Amino acid sequence: MTVKGMKTNEDKTIELEIAVGKEEFGAALDAAFKKNVKRIQVPGFRRGKAPRKMIEKMYGEGIFYEEAVNNTYPAAYEAAVKEKGLDVVGRASVNIEDDITPEGYTFKATVAVKPEVEMGDYKGLEAEKVIHEVTDEEIDKEVERQRDQAGRMVTVENRAAENGDTAVIDFEGFIDDVAFAGGKGENYSLTLGSNKFIPGFEEQVVGKNVGEAFDVKVSFPEDYHVDDLKGKPALFKCKLNELRMKELPALDDEFAKDVSEFDTLEELRADIRKKLQEKSDEEAQNNVENHLMETVCNNMKVDIPQAMFDERIDEMVREFELRLRSQGMNLETYLKFAGMEIDDFRKTYEASAQEQVRTKLALQKIVALENIEPTQEEVEKQYEELSESYNMTAEKVKQLLSEDTLKENIAMGKALDLVRDSAVIKEVKEEKNA
Repeated sequence: MTVKGMKTNEDKTIELEIAVGKEEFGAALDAAFKKNVKRIQVPGFRRGKAPRKMIEKMYGEGIFYEEAVNNTYPAAYEAAVKEKGLDVVGRASVNIEDDITPEGYTFKATVAVKPEVEMGDYKGLEAEKVIHEVTDEEIDKEVERQRDQAGRMVTVENRAAENGDTAVIDFEGFIDDVAFAGGKGENYSLTLGSNKFIPGFEEQVVGKNVGEAFDVKVSFPEDYHVDDLKGKPALFKCKLNELRMKELPALDDEFAKDVSEFDTLEELRADIRKKLQEKSDEEAQNNVENHLMETVCNNMKVDIPQAMFDERIDEMVREFELRLRSQGMNLETYLKFAGMEIDDFRKTYEASAQEQVRTKLALQKIVALENIEPTQEEVEKQYEELSESYNMTAEKVKQLLSEDTLKENIAMGKALDLVRDSAVIKEVKEEKNA
């Protein structure tokens, strides 16, 4: 491998011109011949016994070029990047030149590289920490949430359906008297007032009695995710099979015993206050750190290649797809239900990806400027904590997360600590609404 040239393009990407020589390419051609010879039929020879020159004469000299090129250019590219000391980000754009011969070939690889960062002020910054005191109303809301969770469904008799009830219905939808796909359900549980169905549907179930058959007339929204149904008027033939409602427990000491380890409602409320306050304080601390890092990023100068943002978006999309798969769904199905194209979906991550990339570059630069280096003890402790968090052995965690990556994460965490601990933070109480 020889790097014949390197230049910087107007968009700050680097173009490498790389040559693969006769020795490397010849070895790859030999390997391609040995791999494929048994599948090539040449008249006068048993399958797999034809000489390479005979095959090349019959099928063309370049019969093995494509496979040999594919097996050599990745290693040549990696070697060129290493030789030039490039810190590449994202995937390379590779263009193989046409003049391929047994002597070798040349290709061009255009890559984005990690940009130089010029830091501004990152120590002694100023920030306000807004302290929110948990209110009785917030505690009441959490108690009601737990009470709702502890409720049990009971069958409703001798009255019509009301908002808040769960109606168990059969339904079938028609457009112009023709049933449409996906518009039929049996014994479907629908909570009235939840707005999960087409606008106007649930309101027409209210007032109906168990055993009653009825029609529901609605129109699909103009932005509905199924193109054939957008804006169309529809008629649903329905029947109310059963009506249920949630029966909530009384708010007393027995309720507290049922939903917690406490003996009294007063103790439960005190614990809720404590936990809500801890959550609020943590959120306030996160807001301070976010503000400080936003200031740090605004103070630095850096020209970030689009490839870095695209790479982070790729990672975020993959992470989202993994979460979907854990729930038994794939990204294609999700996008179909959401009525989105993949490009539109990716755009939802743009702002977050840009913020994360800028923050990471800033913290990495602070790590370098401050010579921050995690100790081996800190690394092992982090592995132990991850092991407990994910309920797997430390060795398994080490297989999934390299020590270099973990060290970088710890170092960036220390850089954030430095920014926060050196800052002048003024605590202010949140203003109460009048």
